[in-house]
Amino acid sequence: MRESEDELRALMIAGLAGDARAHQTLLAALARLLQSFFQRRHRDAADVEDLVQDTLIAIHTRRSTYDPARPVTAWIYAIARYKLIDHLRRRRLDTSIEGLEEILAVEGFEAATSARMDVDRMLDTLPAKQAAAIRDTRLDGLSVAEAAEQRGISQSDVKISVHRGLKALAARLKGRR
Repeated sequence: MRESEDELRALMIAGLAGDARAHQTLLAALARLLQSFFQRRHRDAADVEDLVQDTLIAIHTRRSTYDPARPVTAWIYAIARYKLIDHLRRRRLDTSIEGLEEILAVEGFEAATSARMDVDRMLDTLPAKQAAAIRDTRLDGLSVAEAAEQRGISQSDVKISVHRGLKALAARLKGRR
């Protein structure tokens, strides 16, 4: 399950108020988010695991600095970005870092993170095949042929899954208004 900004914020606030179970749930959810965050930015699996653990420790030890009036994901990803930069400096990596400008960019990061979490949450309500087809073609930028090959299904199946999934999402959104 992917947690929303509101759910993560509620867990953080409850944890700050002394709810150990909420804090444990928060750290477990953040481990999944951070794993994904670091995997997109660094290739070495062992380093990714170390970065996740270092970031979780930093979040735990610095939790008193969190301002409940601000989005928790922006605070968390700021810590993650600094941990990644520190890691890269320690390793003295002189090679270009794919997406470094995205890591360092702060403007719009909060809104983009929240929007991505909302999209992921909506896609999680769809059947797995439809959600995967939408993620592959609409979010990850794969062609229908590439998505079909990656999933081992026909191109028609990808197109139909995307169409049905988007139609279902549109109906849900229309019903919320």
